[in-house]
Amino acid sequence: LAKGRVLDVGCGGGRHALHLQRKGLRVTGIDLSPLTVKICKARGLKDARALPIEGIDKLRPARYDTVLMLGNNFGLFGSFKKARTLLAKFHGITSESALIIAEILDPYRNGDPVHLRYHRINKRRGRMGGQVRLRVRYRDLVGPWHDYLLVSKPELRGILSGTDWRLQRAIEDGGAQYIAVIEKRAQKQR
Repeated sequence: LAKGRVLDVGCGGGRHALHLQRKGLRVTGIDLSPLTVKICKARGLKDARALPIEGIDKLRPARYDTVLMLGNNFGLFGSFKKARTLLAKFHGITSESALIIAEILDPYRNGDPVHLRYHRINKRRGRMGGQVRLRVRYRDLVGPWHDYLLVSKPELRGILSGTDWRLQRAIEDGGAQYIAVIEKRAQKQR
């Protein structure tokens, strides 16, 4: 589904970006980690940059046709409000027929009582049910706390409602994961 000029958000080691680059697409990979970007470049990604998702407006005047958010990177939106802010920024750096291809985990497809209780607590606090707060630890290294967003398809539609984006389709395999193909609305439909 990827087409034209591609932005891989949270590109990690560059697996998806490198695959698309080998297929002839022009790909920019961004990641928060400068070391990850260094690895991407060493593996052959021509355009890799250390940039947080919040900084994507610095990519102007670029016009991307596809934004990839694979590896559950839709979660980087963090919250309803931040998702809406970032979708507006995505609008500014994408072409008129752009797609966002995002891998998402539906948090409600887990019957674990601990998870379900967490969702209820979040909702009482005014957060989305699948909005989690986490940080990464590896040995002696500890990252900062940040919000990560897991959403059902109805919640995704709610996030997109009133924006310049709409859910074109969801690709499912029967589990909790799904791929959302989100398309930019045509000018006259806004």
